[in-house]
Amino acid sequence: MPAVDLIGFAHTRFGKFPERDVESLMREVAQQALDDAGLDASEIDAVFVGHFNHGLSRQGFTAGLAGGLLPGLRFRPATRVENACATGTAAVHQGAQAIRAGDARRVLAIGVESMSRLPTREVGQALLAAGYVAEEADTPAGFAGMFARIADAYAARFGAPEPAMAKIAAKNHANGAENPYAQLRQALDESFCATESPGNPRVAGRLLRTDCSPISDGAAAVVLAASDARPTGAPAVRLRASAQVTDLMPMSARDMSELAGCREAWRLALDRAGVSLGDLDCVETHDCFTIAELMQYEAMGLAGPGQGARVLAEGIVHPGGRLPVNLSGGLKAKGHPIGATGVSMHVLASWLLLGRFGADRLPPARLAGVFNMGGAGVSNCVSILERVE
Repeated sequence: MPAVDLIGFAHTRFGKFPERDVESLMREVAQQALDDAGLDASEIDAVFVGHFNHGLSRQGFTAGLAGGLLPGLRFRPATRVENACATGTAAVHQGAQAIRAGDARRVLAIGVESMSRLPTREVGQALLAAGYVAEEADTPAGFAGMFARIADAYAARFGAPEPAMAKIAAKNHANGAENPYAQLRQALDESFCATESPGNPRVAGRLLRTDCSPISDGAAAVVLAASDARPTGAPAVRLRASAQVTDLMPMSARDMSELAGCREAWRLALDRAGVSLGDLDCVETHDCFTIAELMQYEAMGLAGPGQGARVLAEGIVHPGGRLPVNLSGGLKAKGHPIGATGVSMHVLASWLLLGRFGADRLPPARLAGVFNMGGAGVSNCVSILERVE
């Protein structure tokens, strides 16, 4: 089974760009990723498109656009994949699997979403389709309301998480201010993030606006190749291991004071990679809401149950700490265009390993982890990435 390397990368800025459609976003990153890899489109064997949609865009059948993005992609097989907010990683993992299976040598994985053309309420309704509709479709405030329930479950078991949530928000806003691709590039202090105010209103339950990732448009792309099919002479990033775990969908069927699927996905990925969490140099994790990042510290094994606040207080997850988390600004500051998110996480984590991003805040690094989550802890995807020469 061939090793799979990530050899070309592209990323639009994330933000609200209602004048941009899905096709133009896809075309931009497709060209940039191929240029970055030093390849022509005719050298790509397959395309995987990550696009959640569910009414966010009138353009369905997004894979059908792939053949017309660039000369050379016509007649190449193209497949759209969807896995809620883990859609982007699903595209990357499916591309890797095609290479491992021998069906392709070089693959283009694109993640894309256009969200800002719709009113906020309609966006929220579309996203609720990623919950368990039979029980959760009428949740007030949409997914913010669902994660407010999760925050309440955590509080009931471990105590109020709001101080830690404010620390996470401030950390990720500070990191996002250093990321030219981020949607929100303004550093916010912890006291602002902790305090309800006209500039930081309450969204749902314990969640203030600074606890919630924004509505975003954008795209990202990665070129993957069998290790013996990548250009020589330049470092690349190897997909050393991957794992996907699907938990029970109804929140009512689980203990929502923990993210059990996240814990299992990390366990599998680290075991397959033959490394421990302590071997990683950085992590990009799925902070759709600050409570999610807090609970992911515990699920990945960085802290014990209910002890996630400790790694913030000790600086472990901050720049310069033992395991910096979300140096990109995370979804909280970088933005969260659903289908693009997982591909973006792979791009930014790879750039961190290659020294193309964040070199002033991360010493030379060899291993990175990516955790991308779909729904309320339902789809849990982990990648372990390794710099190779």
